[in-house]
Amino acid sequence: MRAICACALALTVTGCVETAPEFAISEPDPQLNFVRGYRSVADECRLVGETAFTVDFLDDAADLVACPTGSAAMASLMAETGAPVITQTNSFSFFSIPYR
Repeated sequence: MRAICACALALTVTGCVETAPEFAISEPDPQLNFVRGYRSVADECRLVGETAFTVDFLDDAADLVACPTGSAAMASLMAETGAPVITQTNSFSFFSIPYR
């Protein structure tokens, strides 16, 4: 048992332990207001409306879009738009897509 504690302490001290991204939250997913699929009706990435959670991320010159974290839809949205993740919940990654 002491060996395990010593290894864990050594990894922490040397910085080898990965930390969660700054924008991730560890709470359950908040209440979200999904409006529709973003690029099509069947798109897994969804346009998101205002809720207590999203109010700080809404912009009158951009769409707030949520994609299931790690999904193919998320990867394709990032490739198409170049948009970075602005925040994340347990299940969704959020993007602010400016109007063109």
